[in-house]
Amino acid sequence: MSKRALITGITGQDGSYLAELLLEKGYEVHGMVRRVALEDPEHHLWRIKHILDRVILHAGSLESYASIFNIVENVKPDECYHLAAQSFVSYSFEDEFSTINTNINGTHYILSALKQKSPECKFYFAASSEMFGLVKETPQNENTPFHPRSPYGISKVAGFYLTLNYREAYGMFAVNGICFNHESPRRGYEFVSRKITTGVAKIKLGLEKELRLGNLETKRDWGYAKDFVEAMWLMLQKDSPSDYVIATGETHSVKEFAQLAFEYVGLNWQDYVKVDERFYRPAEVFELRGDYSRAKKELGWQPEVGFKKLVRMMVEEDLNLLKIKCK
Repeated sequence: MSKRALITGITGQDGSYLAELLLEKGYEVHGMVRRVALEDPEHHLWRIKHILDRVILHAGSLESYASIFNIVENVKPDECYHLAAQSFVSYSFEDEFSTINTNINGTHYILSALKQKSPECKFYFAASSEMFGLVKETPQNENTPFHPRSPYGISKVAGFYLTLNYREAYGMFAVNGICFNHESPRRGYEFVSRKITTGVAKIKLGLEKELRLGNLETKRDWGYAKDFVEAMWLMLQKDSPSDYVIATGETHSVKEFAQLAFEYVGLNWQDYVKVDERFYRPAEVFELRGDYSRAKKELGWQPEVGFKKLVRMMVEEDLNLLKIKCK
């Protein structure tokens, strides 16, 4: 009998790659989606449209314990991957109340529902490198203290400790994947990585004349989302639950990302990039770099796609998408 997996956030970047991976491994894949997504699949389900006939979707909301409880009761999953969140850091400053309410309560609701209805289910929480914030050491590992600098980071710290508490208090198999930045051609357009690659493609095709960005000196550890979902799955295949940093161990600035993307299409980034202070964060996180040595040793995991290949892959995809639209 095949394993049943429940993915919250199945329509997102990570959720779509994870659903593909689990289907390849013979899982019965269930996804929780907002009702609006089912009513407007063209806009909300584009990342999973090629597998819609192979997954089972359930309408639910992170803000409704009743809907989550009912989904868990009906699915009775063997594995639950909680990826859904308000995950755009800049927006979390604009609407900190909904970010904190949705992210913290949603995680609590799912853990509680699993405890009541599927206590044997293995649970994965999508923690974040943003929890480290004003970092105490570089690189950051599983023992590095947290100092979040955004409502999003704060909500993820709370989710991390909720997950840990359910593991320690109730003996549940509940783990935290502390994922550093991971990108792909399926990244949302509001994130700086996709903003750069889309902007470069538009400039190359003569559709735009400039690209406005915030702090160019900010440094991140950028990996490939498809690599990262493999690590998520591996965490739930262990005999005992543990938390892991998932990263590449390399750091690159926003400037480097832009420079590489423009170079790929034969342009000089300095001719087109304009710094716009409107895109600065109220409290900046300057450098994040992860130490994934524990994941490598205990899970046998390491990133496959490097920084240059990732940027090239994203620029190529955006060029192709825009060429199709312009036809």
